Amino acid sequence: MQIDPVNFAAELIRCPSVTPADAGALDLLEKVLTDIGFTCTRLPFQEPDTAHVDNLYARIGDTAPHICFAGHTDVVPVGATDSWQKDPFSGEISDDKLWGRGAADMKGAIAAFVAATADYLAQEGKPKGSISLLITGDEEGPSVNGTIKMLDWLSTQQEVIDDCIVGEPTNPETLGEMIKIGRRGSVNTTVTVEGIQGHVAYPHRAANPVPHLVQLLERLIAAKLDDGTPHFQPSNLELTGFDVGNAVTNVIPALAQARFNIRYNDIWNRDSITDWINENLNTAHYALSETIDGENKFSLSVDINHSGEAFLTPTGALSELAVSAVEKTLG
Repeated sequence: MQIDPVNFAAELIRCPSVTPADAGALDLLEKVLTDIGFTCTRLPFQEPDTAHVDNLYARIGDTAPHICFAGHTDVVPVGATDSWQKDPFSGEISDDKLWGRGAADMKGAIAAFVAATADYLAQEGKPKGSISLLITGDEEGPSVNGTIKMLDWLSTQQEVIDDCIVGEPTNPETLGEMIKIGRRGSVNTTVTVEGIQGHVAYPHRAANPVPHLVQLLERLIAAKLDDGTPHFQPSNLELTGFDVGNAVTNVIPALAQARFNIRYNDIWNRDSITDWINENLNTAHYALSETIDGENKFSLSVDINHSGEAFLTPTGALSELAVSAVEKTLG
C-alpha cells in the first residue's frame, strides 16, 4: 500500500484538532495504520480539572530492535481566520505549498512517518524488529494527559522502545540542516504582588504593587541563568504577561501579576530551576520591600508550573543514521 505523504497530511490538516479536540484525526490515522498491518490501541486519559484527551499507540512486530515514531495530532488555535491567506483547516495545496494549521507542527511529519513505514513494509513484507507510533492529542496544551501517561502505560505493558524519532520541525531555513538530539526544559511562572488599594490622589494611604513588581522583574531579568552548553544556547527568561486588573486610571490597584516562561538547557533540572526562581524572586522581594508598622507592605506569591524537562541524547548510531539519511536524500 502506497501513501502519498502530502495528500495524507492534507487530510489530517482538515481535522480541526485544536487541543484538546481530536476532530477525527486519530480515527483517520488509526484506519490507515490498521490497513498496513499495525495493531492500534487508543489510550484516553483525564485528570480532575483537565480535559479528556485521546491518544493512539500503534505497533507492528513483536521483537527487538524497536523503533518508535513519536508525535502529536493536536494543534494550537488559529487566531483570527481572516489573517490567514488560506483557510487554516483547508489542507489546500497551491503554489507548491501545503497550507494549514499543523502542516509543519506536526501533521506533515506524521504523514511522513506513515508513508515511509508503508513503503518499507511494502518492500520488506515485515519489519526486522518492531515499528511503533506514539501519537498524543495533548502536546500543545497542558501536556498532562498525553505522552507522560502513554509512557507509563507502555511500562505496565513491558513495552521497551530502543530508539525514538520525534517529528517536530527543527530546520530554521533549509530542509535537513539540523537534527536535534535534545530539548530545552520549559517552566511557566505567575508572580503576584499584593499591596493596598487606594485612590491615586492619596498614594500615602495605599501601597502600589506595580512599581514593586516592575523592580522585582528588572532584577530577575538581570540575573543571568547561564552561558549555554556545547549543544544548547543560554537559558532564557521571557516575560509573557503583566496585569493589574484595573479598568480605570484613578485607582491604585490592590495587586499586580506577571507571567514569564523560562526555556532552560541541560545545566538545569526541574528542582534546580525551581530553586533558582524562588530564590531570586524572594531575594529581590525582601530587598525592595517597604514596611508599615514593622510589617511588609507587599505580599508575594509564586506559582510555578513545569511543562517539560531538558534532556540530551548522546550522539550515536541513531543520530549518525539520521545524518546519513539526510545526506543520501538531499545531497
